[in-house]
Amino acid sequence: MCQDCGCGLPLPTPNPGSPAHEATGPSPPHSHDHPHSHDHPHSHDHPHSHDHPHEPTVAGNAASPTPSSEAARHIPILRSLLERNERFAERNRGFFRAKRLLVLNVVSAPGSGKTELIEKTAVALRPALRVGAIVGDLATDHDAQRLRAASVPVVQIATGTLCHLEAEMVGRAADSMDLDALDLLVIENVGNLVCPASYDLGEHLRVVLLSVTEGEDKPLKYPPLFHSAQAALITKLDLADAVGFDRQLARSNLERVSHHAQRFEVSARTGAGMDAWTTYLAEQHRALRG
Repeated sequence: MCQDCGCGLPLPTPNPGSPAHEATGPSPPHSHDHPHSHDHPHSHDHPHSHDHPHEPTVAGNAASPTPSSEAARHIPILRSLLERNERFAERNRGFFRAKRLLVLNVVSAPGSGKTELIEKTAVALRPALRVGAIVGDLATDHDAQRLRAASVPVVQIATGTLCHLEAEMVGRAADSMDLDALDLLVIENVGNLVCPASYDLGEHLRVVLLSVTEGEDKPLKYPPLFHSAQAALITKLDLADAVGFDRQLARSNLERVSHHAQRFEVSARTGAGMDAWTTYLAEQHRALRG
C-alpha cells in the first residue's frame, strides 16, 4: 500500500501557516488559465493499469539491501507515479472546466462523515444545483448505495488495497456519468489523512473534514492534507458537547495550518451550519460559470 503510493517521498516538512502553494505534498488544486483542448468526447481509451513495478527488481549480489538503498530505488518510481497522475489530473481539470462543472475532492479520516455530508449537501442544493458523486473505498459499495437512495447519481470505485484515489480512476468514472446532467461533482476520496494529499484528481476545490470525534489536534498531526485544502469543515457538530470537543482550540489549529481555507462548522444530521456551506458552494459554482 503506502510503500508504493508516493506518500513516502522525502519532501520538506510543511510549515503550518505558510502560504498554500508552499505546502508539502500536492500543490493545492491549481487553476491553469491556458486552454485545454477537449474538442473530442472525453473518453479514456487507455487501459487502467499501473505499468510501474510495485517491487522493483534490481540486479546485483547484495542479499539484503539497506533501507537507504531501498529508498533510493523507490524514489524515481514514486516520482514517476506522481508525474503520471499529474498528467491525468490536468486532463480531468480541462475536461471539467469545459463542462463548466464544479468538482470537489472531499478528503478526511475514515468515519468523519463524508458520505452523510455529501448526501445532505445534494439534497439541500436541489433543485438549484444538480449533484453527482464518485465514491472511493477499498471495498463494498455501501456509501454509494446510500447516495443512490437519496437520488444522487453515483459511481463507485473499489480501490482494493490502494489507499487513495488517482486521477486516472476519476477520469474513467467520470466517463461513465452523464456530466451534462450535473452542476456539481463531489469525489469522496478513500478515508486516509496521508496519501490523498499527494494526488491531485483534477478537482477545483479540495475539501478536508475534521470530525469532533477525532480530537482538535488532527490538523497539527497531518498538516500536508489540511494545508492543501481550500475549504475545511468541522463535522458532527451535534456530538461536540458529548465528546468534550474544544471548538476554539480546533479553530485555532485550523487557523495555523489552513489559514487560507474557507472554514465551516456543520452538523449534517441536524442541519446546523449547512446553509453557510451550501451558500459557499453555490457561489463557487456561479464564479465558475462566470
